[in-house]
Amino acid sequence: MKITLAKGLNMGLRKAMEDDPKVLIMGEDVGTLGGVFRITDGLQKDFGEDRVIDSPLAESGIVGTAVGMAMRGYRPVVEIQFDGFVYPAYDQIVCQVAKIHFRSKGKTKMPMVIRIPFGGGIGAVEHHSESPEAQFAHTPGLKVVACSNPVDGYWMLQQAIASDDPVIFLEPKRQYHADKAELDESVLPAPLFTSRVVKSGTDLTLLSYGPTVKTCLKAADAAASEGRSLEVIDLRTLSPLDMGPVLESVRRTGRAVVVHEAHVNLGMGSEIASRITEQCFFSLEAPVLRVGGFDTPYPPSRIEEDYLPDLDRVLDAVDRSFEF
Repeated sequence: MKITLAKGLNMGLRKAMEDDPKVLIMGEDVGTLGGVFRITDGLQKDFGEDRVIDSPLAESGIVGTAVGMAMRGYRPVVEIQFDGFVYPAYDQIVCQVAKIHFRSKGKTKMPMVIRIPFGGGIGAVEHHSESPEAQFAHTPGLKVVACSNPVDGYWMLQQAIASDDPVIFLEPKRQYHADKAELDESVLPAPLFTSRVVKSGTDLTLLSYGPTVKTCLKAADAAASEGRSLEVIDLRTLSPLDMGPVLESVRRTGRAVVVHEAHVNLGMGSEIASRITEQCFFSLEAPVLRVGGFDTPYPPSRIEEDYLPDLDRVLDAVDRSFEF
């Protein structure tokens, strides 16, 4: 059947809750309302208020409570309503969630998923359109993944919930209801912490994750009309990074462009570009280039399209790479 990303996530949560009675959901408006984006729609009705918990408006309290529940054997799935709302919980995530397994010498596990709708493109403002992934990927003890399509949303969320490590699960909110994809539950998914080639090419490698994967695929189609063959890789996992497919691709193409909505300065593209340069130096025909948001707070919705990486900015970076 064909599903949207929102439906895939909802189905993934439902399947995880059916398979394991220790899985529960916590967050603001996740119960009666079904979440502001309706990702948890119908789950409280079917599983009850003890497993789908409407919390107070207190992100630090939500995550702190989930820490205690995870230590007692539950598998809490925490919803942060918008990306910019995660910062009141940042202390709990960085100082407790990320460190308890190490602090206890491996005796205490922290099987928790923190779902964060991230990125812009929905006509919202700061605190509702941000991309904080690099801050969490920089924190040892956290796993960070980002889905980009409905099928990955369905499988990756279940895999994250089954993990004994804490996972920051990033969901591109502008893709929630944008596109549909065919879900075949009989096809086994790729492992969670792996990147994947989503379009093969020979001349340049485009690297992306989350909302900008779609942008890169459009750029590859546009470049094809000019005779250029671009390979597109969906990174999927940001911590740990799965560099195997990336390095293999860049060694073939000799060129790479990294695309994300987050600020270019010290964003994920910086780490990826460094690793490519270190390990593919003699294969590169041009420097690894980066396309991303500008070093400003997220702008008012009227000008967000000028802020977000689009087809033209990606193709401009492709052109610059070929100029070397």
